[in-house]
Amino acid sequence: MKQLLTLSFLAFLVFGLQAQQRPLTELTVQEIMQEPDEFIGTSPSRISWSKDSKHIFFQWNPNVGPFSETYMVPASGGTPEQVEDSSEGWPSNYTFNSDRTKIAFERNGDIFIKNLKSDEETQITATNARESSVDFHTDNIVSFISDNNLFTINLETGLISQLTNFQVTSEEEEERRGNRGGSEGNKEQDNWLRKDQALTSSYIKDQRNRPRRTGGFSRFMDRMSEGRNPIELENVRRLSLSPDGKFVSYMVYIAPENPAKRTVVPDFVTQSGYTTDLNTRAKVGGEQGHIEMGIYSVEGDSAYTIDVAQLPGIKDLPDYVTDYPEKEFEATERQVSTNDMIWSADGKYAVVHFASIDNKDRWIMRLLPDSGQLIEIDRQRDEAWIAGPGIGSEYSSGTFGFLPDNKTIYFQSETSGYSHLYTYDISKGVKKQLTEGDYEVYDPFLSKDGKTWYFTANMKHPGIRHFYSMPLKGGKPTQISQKDGWNEFELSPDEKLLAVRHSYIDQPYELFVQDNKAGAEMKQLTESLREGFQKYDWYKPEVTTFKAEDGEDVHARIYKPENPNGAAVIFVHGAGYLQNVHYGWSSYFREFMFNNLLRAKGYTVLDIDYRASAGYGRDWRTGIYRYMGGKDLSDNIDGAKYLVKEHGIDPDRIGMYGGSYGGFITLFAMFKHPDVISAGAALRSVTDWAHYNHGYTSNILNTPIEDPIAYKRSSPIYFADGLEGDLLIAHGMVDTNVHFQDVVRLAQKLIELGKDNWEMAVYPVENHGFTTPSGWTDEYKRILKLFENTIGKQ
Repeated sequence: MKQLLTLSFLAFLVFGLQAQQRPLTELTVQEIMQEPDEFIGTSPSRISWSKDSKHIFFQWNPNVGPFSETYMVPASGGTPEQVEDSSEGWPSNYTFNSDRTKIAFERNGDIFIKNLKSDEETQITATNARESSVDFHTDNIVSFISDNNLFTINLETGLISQLTNFQVTSEEEEERRGNRGGSEGNKEQDNWLRKDQALTSSYIKDQRNRPRRTGGFSRFMDRMSEGRNPIELENVRRLSLSPDGKFVSYMVYIAPENPAKRTVVPDFVTQSGYTTDLNTRAKVGGEQGHIEMGIYSVEGDSAYTIDVAQLPGIKDLPDYVTDYPEKEFEATERQVSTNDMIWSADGKYAVVHFASIDNKDRWIMRLLPDSGQLIEIDRQRDEAWIAGPGIGSEYSSGTFGFLPDNKTIYFQSETSGYSHLYTYDISKGVKKQLTEGDYEVYDPFLSKDGKTWYFTANMKHPGIRHFYSMPLKGGKPTQISQKDGWNEFELSPDEKLLAVRHSYIDQPYELFVQDNKAGAEMKQLTESLREGFQKYDWYKPEVTTFKAEDGEDVHARIYKPENPNGAAVIFVHGAGYLQNVHYGWSSYFREFMFNNLLRAKGYTVLDIDYRASAGYGRDWRTGIYRYMGGKDLSDNIDGAKYLVKEHGIDPDRIGMYGGSYGGFITLFAMFKHPDVISAGAALRSVTDWAHYNHGYTSNILNTPIEDPIAYKRSSPIYFADGLEGDLLIAHGMVDTNVHFQDVVRLAQKLIELGKDNWEMAVYPVENHGFTTPSGWTDEYKRILKLFENTIGKQ
């Protein structure tokens, strides 16, 4: 009897395991499109270390609550526990003195000093004004900003010194900001309304006429500034004191005189029952603002704006002007933004980072602050556009700083074709490339002793990221991490340990820890997967390459079915500049699961890092310049031909789907290559680039007025007559990124062309990134239905 029970129990276990490990053919769209927290689990994120390097903090949601919470786990391992926060009683922003024994910080608008040895806090200011940007200028001098001016406090004597007397013309700035991003409007009417407000409301009148500062300390600061020449500016930001205390650098935003008109997206499903207009971005091509940098002399009590006319090549015309012989292009000074300035610790050298608004140039220049003269250190010119890992542009300076010797700066550049780390010795005028090869360098930083570089790179394979160390002056990098996949690293404060967010193709991110030594093993600290995800044996697509028509190797993921049905689907990732063919967990996790579902039904699925994808260097990144729908599209079409030639796919049974940029490529494939792509689902797709935003589009296509050729050949709406196959268009109606207007205009075009083999699915409450499981489910059920009813039929 006992033996019979044992056999029965074993049979029950076997049956139970079989039931749990369900085959992928049982996957449903509704299941994989449910809330990821509930089905997959929530991976740890926002990794940070405790100050003593003994614990790791992270955001996590293992209990499927409404939000992720802060957790802490010992670096040695153990059970993660929820904590209130990860600050350990420290302020969110602080600065150290030179020997790191004290920190200075702002709390509720006042300045505090904390002695780290005694754990004692001392309040330095108690004012009605708000102090910010607190910094140790020296161990005894703390600088800060209050009411748009720079001050210092001597910690030994308590003396407060006001170094600048900038007067911000607030009313003009208010008017300028009010128009920023909108149309010019009726200026007479606007001025009349503004004046009338003070006549109809005493509150408005009092607010308009109130003094800029109130309170005893503020009046004291007013008196302090009496000896300094007032300098009127429309606005001022990022004030910084030179190490020798002689100069203050500052930035001023110059708003466009005629800003572009903002677009409106109607929201139909609202709490009130009335349609609400959402004011969103402007379209590409409008006049842009820029940032100027000024230098104020503390001793001379005078200021000047850095003259960008000194920049080499400031009047250079782009090469594309040769395509317009009928136009006259005047070689004038191009608009430039100044986005960063750094001083050597000894105050001997000042270096400024500039970027042209037309996206073609990045300059790193030495500044002689006494005269304002600029001396060239590095100019990176790109006839396409400046970008790449760690490379500064109009919006940031990227990797940029001084080495400990106070005479050498470091930065990244794509000069070699890939983003690599460089140094420049200002005293000798010598530039040196520290890393080299067909790989990209990410997030380089120096060890605390200033002797070692640390960085992440895809040196082993474009789709594998590891952590490396390298001597300060260059040399062969040492690979520290060992586990292949997609890795993100956080070095502990004592630099002995690495917290690693690691994932693999079929394994979402988990938290690991390892010694900061080459060859050290990683130890897993979290388990995040939910039961729903774990019960499936997910297929790991093969990472492979195929040849493009121009001979380049194109990287791809391929899902090979056990029982192929002769049909194939090409998935096109979004964003353009994004990498999806790698050995890690994809940000397109829904599409990973959907591709598994398609594979289980017999479809071969190909996921391509087409031209303009990230991770493959400068030429790959800029391969779409002035022609979106050129090489990016042909790479996908070559992928279809590869499927036919190498995997026995029926050339009449190939489909395609993708969202955003992937939707744009899908439309173009359907319109320009109907003989290759028979069915397509274009999701939240751009149909006309002249209607997209400025920051992204002007990089690649310039502007519609300057370069209409680029826009006409890059926009699917002009090629809609080529539609022959079956097309599904899906779009959120409150999409504030790619506006619903895009597909409405395309729909009208298809109607006018008499096309009847298309349909449109609209989602009234969805923005660009869908948020509701019902929206995701409906969309992907329609995609599956499209393929099953077209290419899926043998």
